[in-house]
Amino acid sequence: MSVTKSTLSLTRFATMNATRCACISAGSNLGDRAENLRGGLRALGELPGVRVVAVSSVYETDPVGGVPQPAYLNVAARLDVAAALSPETLLAGMQKIERTFGRRREDEIRWGPRTLDLDLLLFGGEMRATEFLTLPHPRMWERAFVLIPLREVADAQDAWLAEKLEKIPKDTPSVRLYSGEHGSSATP
Repeated sequence: MSVTKSTLSLTRFATMNATRCACISAGSNLGDRAENLRGGLRALGELPGVRVVAVSSVYETDPVGGVPQPAYLNVAARLDVAAALSPETLLAGMQKIERTFGRRREDEIRWGPRTLDLDLLLFGGEMRATEFLTLPHPRMWERAFVLIPLREVADAQDAWLAEKLEKIPKDTPSVRLYSGEHGSSATP
């Protein structure tokens, strides 16, 4: 097989457009929770090199740890991320979105209320632990409010993940499908 100029162009195009799958969790328990989730997901999709390809149902969940606080709304989303985008760059973009929605990590109580909380759960098949980022997310396996929505959007081709998520109980009283306040839809 000979390599032609058009073959090289196609290879370059495929490389530039290659993507990896990332999964995130989003939660909000302050302000207009549903609108915070919608706006956060919209902003994620506007980050360069990021496309939101699937969003789970919305779940209302009991807060875990920390101080007494209102119930959360939670979703998970699957993203297509440009191959050139690092997990650290995606995380930095997610934290900028949180700040746009009023989150101030330096002022908050650990596991306290949040206008918007975005967590990077999985990034391709990467495993790493740095001062700023651990992949997969280190506490996701302990959190039904993350795993139940994640099961809806996770890549079915990932046998390891599918097997882990299949073990999660389907009925967990602390994680309830959300039908929307006053009968309105809360789908982000």
